[in-house]
Amino acid sequence: MMLIGLTASFCWYGCGIYSFTGASVAPDVKTISIDYLQNRASIIVPTLSQDLTEKLRDKFTAETSLSLIEKGGDLELSGAITRYHVTPIAPKGDETSSLSRLTIKVKVDFVNHKHEEENWNQSFSRYADFDSQVDLSSVEEQLIAEINDQLIQDIFNKAVVNW
Repeated sequence: MMLIGLTASFCWYGCGIYSFTGASVAPDVKTISIDYLQNRASIIVPTLSQDLTEKLRDKFTAETSLSLIEKGGDLELSGAITRYHVTPIAPKGDETSSLSRLTIKVKVDFVNHKHEEENWNQSFSRYADFDSQVDLSSVEEQLIAEINDQLIQDIFNKAVVNW
């Protein structure tokens, strides 16, 4: 019984703090700051930066024990939306397309001030397809929400899910 307690104690302190989401944060990491993600894409959707930034902040505070602070967190995330693009992807015989693809790309810089070997910068890109016969403005909000959820999960996994 004593051996089980020692083993559990070693894993808890040696491997970091784990959550049910798979997030692993070292015990000495307590805070995170997430800068507003600027929209530097050629097409600007007015609410995209705000929505993506807020949902990213919500993800980290809901699924880790980290406290969100405005600046100077133990972990820092910053970056920008670098692409917002619609392309036809499924050509039909009459020189039109039956499907279009909305792609959003975000460049993210991650700094871990407690464990600098974990620092990284990376671009994340996700897309959603829609019927070309449908006006983008009628499905855009839903597509953006789907893509944002995927991007946020990718960023979260890269930052704190260390499997």
